[in-house]
Amino acid sequence: MNETRGRVGLLCPAVWLSAALSSMGVHAQPGLKTDTSTVVETQASALAPVTITGRHYDNAVGSSDAASQGVIRSDLLANRPALRPGEVLEFVPGLIVTQHSGDGKANQYFLRGFNLDHGTDFATSVDGMPVNMPTHAHGQGYSDLNFLIPELVDRIDYRKGPYFATHGDFAAAGAADILYKARLDAPWAQITVGPNGYRRGVAAGSVSLQDDLVLLGAVEWMGNNGPWTVPEGLHRQNALLRLSQGTRERGATLSLMAYEARWNATDQVPQRLLEAGAYQGRPFGRFDAVDPSDGGNTSRYSLSGEWHERDRTGETRVSAYAMKYALKLFSNFTYAMDRPATGDQFSQQDDRNVFGGKASRAWTHRLGGLDARSEVGVQWRHDRIRVGLYDTQARQVLTSTRVDDVRETSLGVYGQSMVQLNPWLRSVVGLRGDTVRFGVNSLTLAANSGNTRASLLSPKFTLVAGPWAQTEFFFNTGRGFHSNDARGTTARIDPKTGDAVAAVPGLVAARGWELGVRTEALAQLQSSLAFWRLSSNSELVYVGDAGTTEASAASRRHGVEFNNRWTPTPHFLLDADVAWTHARFVNGERIPNAVDSVASIAATVKDLGPWSASLQWRYLGPGALVEDNSVRSSSASTFNLRVTRDLLALTGQAASVTVDVFNLFNRRVNDIQYAYASQLPGEAGPVNDRVIHPAEPRSLRITYRTRF
Repeated sequence: MNETRGRVGLLCPAVWLSAALSSMGVHAQPGLKTDTSTVVETQASALAPVTITGRHYDNAVGSSDAASQGVIRSDLLANRPALRPGEVLEFVPGLIVTQHSGDGKANQYFLRGFNLDHGTDFATSVDGMPVNMPTHAHGQGYSDLNFLIPELVDRIDYRKGPYFATHGDFAAAGAADILYKARLDAPWAQITVGPNGYRRGVAAGSVSLQDDLVLLGAVEWMGNNGPWTVPEGLHRQNALLRLSQGTRERGATLSLMAYEARWNATDQVPQRLLEAGAYQGRPFGRFDAVDPSDGGNTSRYSLSGEWHERDRTGETRVSAYAMKYALKLFSNFTYAMDRPATGDQFSQQDDRNVFGGKASRAWTHRLGGLDARSEVGVQWRHDRIRVGLYDTQARQVLTSTRVDDVRETSLGVYGQSMVQLNPWLRSVVGLRGDTVRFGVNSLTLAANSGNTRASLLSPKFTLVAGPWAQTEFFFNTGRGFHSNDARGTTARIDPKTGDAVAAVPGLVAARGWELGVRTEALAQLQSSLAFWRLSSNSELVYVGDAGTTEASAASRRHGVEFNNRWTPTPHFLLDADVAWTHARFVNGERIPNAVDSVASIAATVKDLGPWSASLQWRYLGPGALVEDNSVRSSSASTFNLRVTRDLLALTGQAASVTVDVFNLFNRRVNDIQYAYASQLPGEAGPVNDRVIHPAEPRSLRITYRTRF
């Protein structure tokens, strides 16, 4: 491909930074890349050549530094249905995505024995911009992926465990980097309809303006009432405009995104109410709401840019972003336990501006006579936040529990080197340093104002042996962390009770290791097996529902993951992923909501004449809901089906019809289960009970798509 060097520079005002990185005095070999998607090419330059097979995954032997690391390609995403945008993460082996409230709220994510509470220990990015929100009104690391347009996703780079120097905050359990396409083969538009008022329209296209300058645009509108007695009234609007130029050798992108949503929420309901079958003189079922005024609205606007260049000395990448984000969330989980006269509804409100960027330089060289590849990078983020917690009734504010202005700045610096020790053994040694500054101005209780700072060094180490007989072995170990809510680091007084409280550390360290094997010894079959362990200094988190910090002990988790990709013919793919986890506090008690097992098995048939189809089994296992294991959640097992018929041969039009059926066998299962005290109006006092949010019943969606 031809390069257009002059015009690329016009898209990148940060070229001076790349020049500074380039002057570090290193002498490198050409041809090595930095991101996960190009690890195979990297090793091809410094190591023996490897062969990649399969269209859907870049997970072949020789393609990664851990058995639990990989890349998912867009053609697989197109072959399997997703009930919600965030469910694209279910393509990450061992990860299950659910929802416990309205579909405008961030999902619940389950991975490696974590109920990630909307994202606390799983770092997610879209086109280089972080999704996780620190010091968020609802939960630390809140990761709302509802702005994602799944049809535009080019690939997902995923990794698990704290073994990678390139990832810092929120990545202790794992991370996923979602990347959009730079261009489309042809413009297209699609319309989807379904029961309960579901309708969605998406249109996207790209055009070459001149030479290698490409403009891509997409718009989405979606509405849904769901199966709920109180109609969800979800309205989602989404738009993307992306300008890109150059090649993989040298290029730049500039992206503008806009997203807005509003919805009503049917939150979890107590089991005792479902067993009674009536509430306040009327029948009450699984899809009814205790407080019909729950719900919210949110928005996210962003501008981002990226520039990269690969030259004779290595590769440089620079990116930057600015984001405007807002959320108003109204919830009622305890009904009338704290405020019998008005009900317990509360509102969490978040309004922030986010600025950040990162830069990295990678190069190949010789180290002690051995082939080596090194990378250094810096990452910076600054959040300016107005965050509040309010007592409300029917979305009307009654009192302010706490309101704070927060300034939070994080800086991460990392370096790592891969060294080829001999033809069958390589090592990766990395070190990451992170520092976070918290500034809290409490507008409702001055005693909780203050400034704090926390820093942490995180060493990383990897050994990869092989391949022998198309099989390689991995050992990974490292330290990771997640940050705590800034308000917890300066807390002195509980804003509700007035009691004295202790401040919490700004960063919570986690340490882990993994033994893994990946093999292609059997033709057309990729298999990986990983045994892992992760210890966290504390499960403590800032409770956005209460405005204070909930103390918790250190924890230990270990488990095993077994992943398989079988492609006996070009038209058939079988995915089979299973994972088991053992999660405990260090005192031996169970960790609530840490499920014991998850699984996903999916069969995909592609391009059999005009037909394609997939059938997926999803399994979310049981787990303890309280520390003594006296109350446990039940498992959830569902099937999803997709069938697509290409209409070109039938009608002469470049179009297709897709039928998606979710919860194919209409299983009566739950998306989320908790156990805690609540009190319904009329009850004499609080009742400890199981509360549930049901999974949606069988639902049919039909999509017509046409290409221009």
